Amino acid sequence: MPHFIMEYSANLDDKLEIPLLFEKLAEAAVATGVFPLAGIRCRAHRCEDYRVADGNPDFGFVHLHVKLGTGRTEQEKEGAAKAVFDTLSAYLQPLYDQSGLAISFEMTELPVSLKYNQNNLRDYIASPANKTEKDHAKC
Repeated sequence: MPHFIMEYSANLDDKLEIPLLFEKLAEAAVATGVFPLAGIRCRAHRCEDYRVADGNPDFGFVHLHVKLGTGRTEQEKEGAAKAVFDTLSAYLQPLYDQSGLAISFEMTELPVSLKYNQNNLRDYIASPANKTEKDHAKC
């Protein structure tokens, strides 16, 4: 954990560089000190069927949902949420300035009794045979 799950309108396909956006989001998340690098997962879902506001085909949307495990204070979560949303908004600002765009964000904490996970990524990240640290910041 955390998982960064992005949904976006299909009309933004040629306007978004998703790997770059995920790199920026991961860097911002790690910089907060709240999110462990080895826990970050990023994925994007292109929405073919959507309607924004009055249905204008030029209008688009980006929604980012961050799911995280328990163990952080409200202040830590609020600070991290703001940092991630600010990064998302800054990346999308040029699109926002050009056409109708809805940007939304939510962070959800999963109860410990309902969250299971297993990974060995920390071991691989620590390995000297691993790639450069910058490569690890990408999702």
